[in-house]
Amino acid sequence: MATRVLLQDIALQPIDDAVILWFPGPASATGEDVAEFHVHGGRAVLASLFAALAAFENVRAAEPGEFTRRAFENGKLDLTEAEALDDLIHADTDRQRRQALRQLKGLLGDKARDWRARIIEASALIEAGIDFSDEADVPAELTAPALLKIKALLVEIEEVLAAQGRSERLREGLVVAIAGPPNVGKSTLMNHLARREVAIVSPHAGTTRDIIEVQLDLDGYPVTVIDTAGIRETEDPVEQEGVRRARARAAEADLVLWLADATYQKIESGAAPVWLVRNKIDLDTGQPEGAQPTPRQVQGGGAAEYRISASRGDGVPELVSALVGFAHDYFGSDDGGLIGRARQRKLLQETVTSLQRSIDVVGAGEELAAEDLRAAAHSLGRLLGRVDVEDILDVIFREFCIGK
Repeated sequence: MATRVLLQDIALQPIDDAVILWFPGPASATGEDVAEFHVHGGRAVLASLFAALAAFENVRAAEPGEFTRRAFENGKLDLTEAEALDDLIHADTDRQRRQALRQLKGLLGDKARDWRARIIEASALIEAGIDFSDEADVPAELTAPALLKIKALLVEIEEVLAAQGRSERLREGLVVAIAGPPNVGKSTLMNHLARREVAIVSPHAGTTRDIIEVQLDLDGYPVTVIDTAGIRETEDPVEQEGVRRARARAAEADLVLWLADATYQKIESGAAPVWLVRNKIDLDTGQPEGAQPTPRQVQGGGAAEYRISASRGDGVPELVSALVGFAHDYFGSDDGGLIGRARQRKLLQETVTSLQRSIDVVGAGEELAAEDLRAAAHSLGRLLGRVDVEDILDVIFREFCIGK
């Protein structure tokens, strides 16, 4: 129900001409009676409204995530959907938004509820066999269909776990480090990719001393690009620390762009893929006028090589296109992953372990198999937040925005 009203404080002084929406429980988002104040957004209006509300007894500002937590506790959301809402709030790119929205609609939660119901069905069959253990042929007749259900369920969950954490990676984003010797144009390339000046550009070697990060949206993929200090031997203790940090950050990256010019040949490589990016082709007299720089394989290695001019922009669109392709391969299909968080993966792995153990021990006794099935159902209950999760609720909901 919507009503337009003149809001007044306790002294009957006008605050704002507003619209009030009333959502009676349990049909509201939280399951409780909820009133929404739609006011003009000026600071003075908000300050007056908050002061007027605070004058009432038992009225206070909501804690971070409190409304979502109330919705969870009142059965309006399961824990996977609450986590998806947090991901939706913090989504930086369209692909992250679409993934969070799919989870919010119950992509994983609906699956988990179905899996848990099927586990309970199989458990009921096995426990019925235990109850009729004095009948020679009854336990076998009940255990066989139970095992078929368990094996089919085990395959389904293992397929979800085998999706290589694509959804988890999309939530965290891809990390690309720009590394290389000093004065080869790393900061210039960083500024070109960011389309703004985020790093100081200087002809003097050793200008960049610390790590500079910028968040990019490449065709909907979240990418963090890192500009690092030039890697070289130096006596300057501050620059030495910068080089140490540069090497450490590059080692943690998902992809390294090793920037060099025509005079520099050495490449430092680690566990992450390394692309050699030859910069300053506008100064390379061996580059034919008007020739398009193209990627090629570096001799003696599997890394790709790109030729660019970070100052003029030559070859940068091709490099960005290659980064988009790398991100697509890294994250996989938009629709491929159900798992968005490490907590969810851990509980599904525990479920698989319990299901496999129930299959392995059923020959030694139906009681053992029944206990493992109860453990599997318990893990899925924790995934949904319906059993034994009080210890993690504060951690999850305190990440939400104030008042959400």
